[in-house]
Amino acid sequence: MPCPTPPPDKPSSAKVLVTGGAGFIGSHVVAELLARGYRVVALDNLSGGFRSNVEDRATFVCGSILDVELIDRLFVEHRFDYVFHLAAYAAEGLSHFIRRFNYQNNLMGSVNLINASVRNEVRCFVFTSSMAVYGGATPPVTEDMPTSPEDPYGIAKAAVELDLRAAREMFGMPYIIIRPHNVYGERQNIGDRYRNVVGIFMNKLLRGEPVSIFGDGTQTRAFSYISDVAPIIAQTIERPEAYNQIFNIGADHPVSINELAETVCRVMNIPFAPRYMPTRFEVKHIYPSHAKARRVLGYHGRVALEDGLRAMATWVKRVGARATRRFDGIEIERNLPPSWRD
Repeated sequence: MPCPTPPPDKPSSAKVLVTGGAGFIGSHVVAELLARGYRVVALDNLSGGFRSNVEDRATFVCGSILDVELIDRLFVEHRFDYVFHLAAYAAEGLSHFIRRFNYQNNLMGSVNLINASVRNEVRCFVFTSSMAVYGGATPPVTEDMPTSPEDPYGIAKAAVELDLRAAREMFGMPYIIIRPHNVYGERQNIGDRYRNVVGIFMNKLLRGEPVSIFGDGTQTRAFSYISDVAPIIAQTIERPEAYNQIFNIGADHPVSINELAETVCRVMNIPFAPRYMPTRFEVKHIYPSHAKARRVLGYHGRVALEDGLRAMATWVKRVGARATRRFDGIEIERNLPPSWRD
């Protein structure tokens, strides 16, 4: 149903919940919102994030979006004006083998937040979705293309998008959907062996191991530096024309995984000597168009890939290598890549 979108409150009087607020993208969004004058509550269960990522000016709550009682209590206590939902386990490839875990965390956890947001009449619900919703669509993909995800992670993200639209139609709750892709930079959890290929590569090199590439490395993606992404996400609520819209956000120029690995080795000052692994099931080529984000949000990707990787490498060398461990709770072993079994 058509509903007029009220102009946003002045930042000094608006309260914001950021889920996944101690994670990589979430902590940067928290910092951007604080810089713009918002009062921020950062919610995170620290399964992949770090308390040290959250600025002291934010109120930090350690907890899960699966905890309905906690979610309801936070909404009553803080009376949030806006919700930024970034909490997710974004291991796209692994999602085939942790289906129940994937849907509980990435779908049902989101429903808990949407329910609370509707009941408490938040002004806007900002959801970070994923390029995974496009599946194997012919690139460059645009926001008006039909979604056709090919893995459980993408299916969960697409379902949340649909649920937000249904909540808008039934209850009038405004939303903004952001589809970022392959974001990298400082604060990324380089110890997660299943997601964030840039962090995986850099961690391996710090540990004296070769970078591992699935297949022949000719698959292509576009990689986005965090400073080109987080500010745009934070600013969306101040743009009424962005409400009830979907935006691709990220870099414009795709590169092959081979090119990415070579560049990572170069900025880490380590010779390129990859180890090629058996091909895994994944979309071969996917990258987006950002014409809509440029037109509506004024988005421009400014950081070149090598420059962003060099900045991240400086940070990675400072924090050092991190231990990795096998995911505790694999539900299906069949067809699990051998490198994920150890």
